[in-house]
Amino acid sequence: AVVGFALSLLFHMPQTEACPPSCHCKSLAEIKGLHVDCSSRNLTEVPALPINTKRLYLQNNSLTSLPPGTLDSLSSLEEVKISDNPWNCDCHILYLKLWLEDVSAASLADVRCAAPAPVKMKPLGQLTGNELGVCKRLLPIKCLEFFWRDLVLIAGATITLILAAWALKFSKKLVCQIDLSR
Repeated sequence: AVVGFALSLLFHMPQTEACPPSCHCKSLAEIKGLHVDCSSRNLTEVPALPINTKRLYLQNNSLTSLPPGTLDSLSSLEEVKISDNPWNCDCHILYLKLWLEDVSAASLADVRCAAPAPVKMKPLGQLTGNELGVCKRLLPIKCLEFFWRDLVLIAGATITLILAAWALKFSKKLVCQIDLSR
């Protein structure tokens, strides 16, 4: 790990090219990638991982959930193992479930929930939307900001159209009354 860090400093490579200090990495020369072993390190969150990670082992840690997007940069990943973690299977685990469905169905089958009580020891892959619970905010904050902005714009446009129609109707009555008085 020290040699990898020194090489990354020497070549000015971004941090995501270096092996995380809490993991052990070895080169997979035949397939041009890295084997990143972060298992049994008591991790509570996934460290910044090298982009060229081909095999990722995160089993037997203290991971309870993964923030959305955590593993999205690992486009060349071929194998992942994340079992034996105390996964909290509420709506925040949905990112991991969907990601594993796309990347590694075999790993998804090995993931079991540790909490909440109604789903304890159930395989994550078998959970339905109802079992994952309801989050108060499923949409990202920016989406909610756009929603409220759009709602205000729509309401403003509607009020403007109503006022314009009312003004047009009133102006016709006024024109008719002026013509009749001649």
